[in-house]
Amino acid sequence: MTRRDYKSEYANYQGSDEQKKKRAQRNKARRKAMREGKVTKGDGKDVAHRKAMDKGGKNSDGTRVESASRNRSFRRDSEGNLVSETSKRERKKK
Repeated sequence: MTRRDYKSEYANYQGSDEQKKKRAQRNKARRKAMREGKVTKGDGKDVAHRKAMDKGGKNSDGTRVESASRNRSFRRDSEGNLVSETSKRERKKK
């Protein structure tokens, strides 16, 4: 098993100007939700954007509070294997 090269990841992706701006927007949305009392530190919730940042979304498009497991990954079976790369929301649209 190879180890992740975090320094390289930051240099090539996380440290890019575009990703820094997206991260700042995500942090800003979380701070706003904390001020409004919607989330607290350690509650296991994420502030999710209604239109994903990777798909061109921004804070003005709206946010919602979701569990971290729902916001961060795809559906998996009891052994942790990937079941579907389509989220529940995307399946409903079809």
